[in-house]
Amino acid sequence: MFIRKTTHTNNKNAQTYSTYKLVESVRTERGPRQHTILNLGSDFNTPREQWKDLADRIEQIVSGQTCLFPVPEEIEQAARRLARQIIRRHGQRSPVPVDEQDKPDYQTVDINSLESEQIRSVGGESVVLAVIRELELDKKLEGLGFDRPNIEAAIGVLTARLLAPASERATHVWLQRETALDDLMDAHFEPLSQDRVYKVSDMLLRNKDEIENYLREREQHLFNLEEKVLLYDLTNTFFEGSGKYNPKAHFGVSKEKRSDCPLVTLALLMDTDGFPKKSQVLEGNISEPGTLSNILPGISTTTRKPVVVTDAGIGTEENVQWLTANGYAYVVVSRKRNLELPAGMEMIPVRQDDHRIIRAGIRGNASGQVEVYCHSTAKEIKERGIKNRFEQRFEEKLTDVKKALHKKYGTKKYEKVLEKIGRLKERYRRVARRYEVRVEKDDTSGNVKDVVWKMKPMDDESGYYVLRSNLNHAGAKEVFDIFNMLLDVEDAFRSMKSELGLRPIHHQIEYRCDGHLFITVLAYHILQSIRLKLKAHGITHSWATIRQTLSTHYRVTTSIKRSDGKVIYIRKTAKPEECHTRIYNALGLPTRPGKTSKTIL
Repeated sequence: MFIRKTTHTNNKNAQTYSTYKLVESVRTERGPRQHTILNLGSDFNTPREQWKDLADRIEQIVSGQTCLFPVPEEIEQAARRLARQIIRRHGQRSPVPVDEQDKPDYQTVDINSLESEQIRSVGGESVVLAVIRELELDKKLEGLGFDRPNIEAAIGVLTARLLAPASERATHVWLQRETALDDLMDAHFEPLSQDRVYKVSDMLLRNKDEIENYLREREQHLFNLEEKVLLYDLTNTFFEGSGKYNPKAHFGVSKEKRSDCPLVTLALLMDTDGFPKKSQVLEGNISEPGTLSNILPGISTTTRKPVVVTDAGIGTEENVQWLTANGYAYVVVSRKRNLELPAGMEMIPVRQDDHRIIRAGIRGNASGQVEVYCHSTAKEIKERGIKNRFEQRFEEKLTDVKKALHKKYGTKKYEKVLEKIGRLKERYRRVARRYEVRVEKDDTSGNVKDVVWKMKPMDDESGYYVLRSNLNHAGAKEVFDIFNMLLDVEDAFRSMKSELGLRPIHHQIEYRCDGHLFITVLAYHILQSIRLKLKAHGITHSWATIRQTLSTHYRVTTSIKRSDGKVIYIRKTAKPEECHTRIYNALGLPTRPGKTSKTIL
């Protein structure tokens, strides 16, 4: 083998350029001829003085020979990469037909020469790729003007977000070194540039509205989805870095307790089957109530508008009036602070399990709405625990103020003591209203002589909350069941953050940040499709469990030397275990993904 350089002239601009090929000399009936083994392209940049060492090392690897004299690391890596391409191309030209894969093929081989290499995961990749093709997302991208390399990169980025969620830089490494996804697609990720990984994210973001509308219609058709109820909620996630180049990055109240970092908000509209309908990236400090009227219009194309479900943060009086004026039915959490249970209200059980009992009662109000009063035993235990903890802290701080009255340098002046108590009431305002605090003043010295407190008699509201709705003909259980679907949005956000790498955001530019979040939403479309299909067969594990199970199924290249000195290369998926087979069968997929290829060199 040797490397040959050929100079060409561009007919359009008369510029010259060079291409490089790995060739070998072969004897033919018409004499010696040069046979091209691999086209190295025009960007081949190995110095000319290393060409011979590189070609010799490639020949050694392909023919299974041992290297007697070590070569520089960069030549070794390049030689192994190019040798893999040679073996793979020969295998793609002559794949083993399915009906011949189990037929005997006897060869005389050297057992001690057996080697295994290119061990790549294939289980999760085959599942994700099958769902992408079922959604026909690849065809949609082609219709949007994506060429084949960009379609392959887009599928690679989405698959990586589901199976190895990380930054785009880590995604690039995963696609090149750890996955057999390119085997399944008849693609080649080794020459994939990191720049293409970033650019395909930008391309997906530019077509966001068309892709979301397409997936909405396609999922409705595939899974017979109905949009009778829409769930709306927001979450936020934090940046690694200052975020100063992103106008949406602002400090605010972090749902992950990371208020020390700039935030960005993701708004999500979903149906009751867990499929996203529309998403929007907003400022990190945005007021939640004002977002509903921007995202909801345009999503309801059915003749009957759906029921909209939101939590208390979005269920303001203004939003309730807007929903009513625009013909939407709604179920929202009331923003009432002081809950007074109506006398004589009958509370019926609406949910009961090993962890909690939820009871609910319903009544109409003067504005024509229905109010559903709910009580959860689990919520009561949680709220009582929080109250007890804060009550204990509040009383400990009051005790410190009282003790300071008898210390040498303690605060004793009446005005200063009132100021300290006022600060404590502000700090512990959730429980301070339950206390009556009295400060006794010594008229002679003008100092405080004592601080006393006692709890006011108040009804315990722990565990109660109120739902508001204009579904006047619905019962308490029906309204509660509709509201309970809002937990699906919370599950989606939890999955995106913990299983799909939504957080943290490393990008500092606005459109790159938006692209990162949009890829996560697209990945969730695929994840939910997989979940729905598995659930129909009784498999209800979390995505993290399914992903871990499938990650142990591999695709391997095995090489062994024949008695005539030639080397047999077999690229094949390992035999699946029972845990793999169960998932494949539930999804209607072959248990050995990918083709079997056999190459003799």
